[in-house]
Amino acid sequence: MLAGISASAVAAALFAGGPGGAGAVEGYSVRAEARFVAPGAADRATALTYDRSLVPVGSWIEVRQLTVPGGATTVRLKVAGVKPGHAYGVHVHQKPCGADPEAAGGHYQHRPSSDPHHVSPENEVWLDFTADRRGAGAASARHDWGFRPGEAASVVIHDVPGGAGERAACFTVPFEPVDRDE
Repeated sequence: MLAGISASAVAAALFAGGPGGAGAVEGYSVRAEARFVAPGAADRATALTYDRSLVPVGSWIEVRQLTVPGGATTVRLKVAGVKPGHAYGVHVHQKPCGADPEAAGGHYQHRPSSDPHHVSPENEVWLDFTADRRGAGAASARHDWGFRPGEAASVVIHDVPGGAGERAACFTVPFEPVDRDE
């Protein structure tokens, strides 16, 4: 059974100091969550598992994007039900997920490049984590830049941490670009 995706883009959300608090910063957020299904198991599924030994059907994922004026962006990841003790690589990818693991395209890069030196946590959003003994994990990445319109559409879970690895699962996320209309 596929849990529905919950996503919200909230203009004027307050992050730093809370509502009205000192240091409050206006911005917006996106939150999306789902349970993983096998490709073809459900129409319009947003979370697909390609390696059920690492990301079993029914595993859960949540991704949050917090962006402040000027574009500084934090992406947070939480998962539950994945293989305990396993180290995963996770990156924001360019396209939505599909039945073919390659459908998500390449990593989103702040400065697009084919130079291998630009495959890095500074130029990309890396959310690598190691699942705890219950199969839960979390990660966060912050950058002083945000996403360009139409160029960030999913989070791919890879079988190993770092800049490469086989695609174990994919989650389509409604990321918001920095220059969206207010």
